[in-house]
Amino acid sequence: MNEMEKGKQQKTIFGKVANYKKLHVYQKAEVLVLLTDVFCKRFLPPYGDRRVDQMNMAARCGKQNIVEGCEDGLTSSKLEVSLVNVGRSSFQELREDYEDYLKRNDLPLWDQNHPRYDKIVDYCRKNNTWKGYKDLAPKLSAEEFCNMALSLCHITDKMFEGYLKHLEKRFIEEGGIKERMHAARTAYREGIDRRLRELEAENQRLTAENEALKERLASQEES
Repeated sequence: MNEMEKGKQQKTIFGKVANYKKLHVYQKAEVLVLLTDVFCKRFLPPYGDRRVDQMNMAARCGKQNIVEGCEDGLTSSKLEVSLVNVGRSSFQELREDYEDYLKRNDLPLWDQNHPRYDKIVDYCRKNNTWKGYKDLAPKLSAEEFCNMALSLCHITDKMFEGYLKHLEKRFIEEGGIKERMHAARTAYREGIDRRLRELEAENQRLTAENEALKERLASQEES
């Protein structure tokens, strides 16, 4: 493999697409989507309450923007960051909805002094998939349900923050598509220039050998 081919392999204009299903932030987001659906069916009126659509849409929007961000990150780091930010904002909106439900129904928002606070936070941190919540969700009271969902919202928000820092670090190290296009074109041109120099040197060497051969033949003919 020549240097030009190596350059092609090392430089690519496209970013790496994350396997979003393996991201913990996506897994938490998916749990929140399913939990919110259960919450709305259990604790909100089936008809005429706009909160049902708003909460389900906020949860779904948060999850889907992770997916779209990962896919669009192939060609645009800026768009990826923007979409992930939108996803984070959607879950912050969802968090407000759960807090509002507690306030409207005179239910307590658990803080660090609540005897069950640490336990539910620990549970939410350790369980990333719907399997850990599916059997639990139908059994919880409205107070328990909201506080569990709020714990997940806070944990997910921290994960969004960490993921955005990861994207920032990746952009600094690898650049966006414009920088990658420039790097790829530069590597390609450098490879061509290097190959031309090699061919020129080879041509000069062959010319010199040819002249030396001619002189040797002429000397033999004279003798």
